[in-house]
Amino acid sequence: MSRNAVKKASLVGEMGFIKGGGKVNWFPGHMASATRAIRDRLKLSDFVIEVRDARIPLSSKNDELQPLLAGKKRVVALNKKDLANPNIMHKWARYFDSIKQDCLAINAHSRSSVQKLLDLVEYKMKEAICKEPTLLVLVVGVPNVGKSALINSIHQIASSRFPASNDGRSSIIVQEKRKRATVGPLPGVTQDIAGFKIAHQPSIYVLDTPGVLIPSIPDIETGLKLAAAGSVKDSVVGEERIAQYLLAVLNSRGTPLHWRRFMDAGTDRHLESEDKPDYSLENLFPKRKRPPSINSDVVYIEDVVTRVQGALCRTLMEFNGSLEDEGEFGDLIDQQFEALKKALKIPNKTSEARTMASKKFLTLFRMGKLGPFILDDVPDQ
Repeated sequence: MSRNAVKKASLVGEMGFIKGGGKVNWFPGHMASATRAIRDRLKLSDFVIEVRDARIPLSSKNDELQPLLAGKKRVVALNKKDLANPNIMHKWARYFDSIKQDCLAINAHSRSSVQKLLDLVEYKMKEAICKEPTLLVLVVGVPNVGKSALINSIHQIASSRFPASNDGRSSIIVQEKRKRATVGPLPGVTQDIAGFKIAHQPSIYVLDTPGVLIPSIPDIETGLKLAAAGSVKDSVVGEERIAQYLLAVLNSRGTPLHWRRFMDAGTDRHLESEDKPDYSLENLFPKRKRPPSINSDVVYIEDVVTRVQGALCRTLMEFNGSLEDEGEFGDLIDQQFEALKKALKIPNKTSEARTMASKKFLTLFRMGKLGPFILDDVPDQ
């Protein structure tokens, strides 16, 4: 990315059409009580795994907890690395190394990835393991960064490495009955603090915690990044505003220009059949139980992505205004919303057409179908 592009990207959050909805704040009642409980448990914990979203390595940290975390042995786990731009991840690794903070990019659904994290945690706790009979590992993070998915993977690894004996116990791992942590795409799924024992001699407990934000997010762009990543409920910010922000970021970086090969995307061949898919939001997700075919939702998603990328590229290439002029930039965003509605085959006469287009666009972004992205800029070192 050129220096001008970097400058434009950094100014996106200052533009009026982005600020229009005001600050992004989401702090429901359960977060206040959860924050107090996390503070209490942080005082007792021996190690902390702070989970952040690899797409927003700085924006996904809880600033209120940082003073407490600074005094703890911890590792920052940048989860969802499969959705983050690998060409930039190494720069983030260097950044965390420069501030003397252990960091590891992971995919909470990958056994080998989680195993690397556990190896690092074990290495960092080596001295404490020799001295203490009981150790507590706390997993913290803002909503929807994948803490519960990580907890489930850790439990599965522990269960397979140390299977229970005939009497239901192991000399190393105590297999205790526990429900899997609830995992979902919406923030705020985990609302209490639950834990389980993963090791015996010494006893090691891992505690999952609810995702908590700070009561007020002072920086508008940080709030929009959290919303784009799904850490703030869409209804709090509004799907249109989130999609508008993402389009502004993509344009300021010149990302759609990399999609030139999709500009001439034609009619989908599978749509010519009588069995046309329903264009509901749910149809963006592939049906796992059906093998891919010419009429499958898997093919449908690929065609949708192609049309969306081609439409965004075409509108940006045909744009004759200046991205540095706020009004003209806003006009480009409006044109792209119209292009998105056509690409997603949403009738213009539908009163909620722009909202529907925004929802589908956000779904594609969050699934990684538009490509891997990191929305935060690496701080100057």
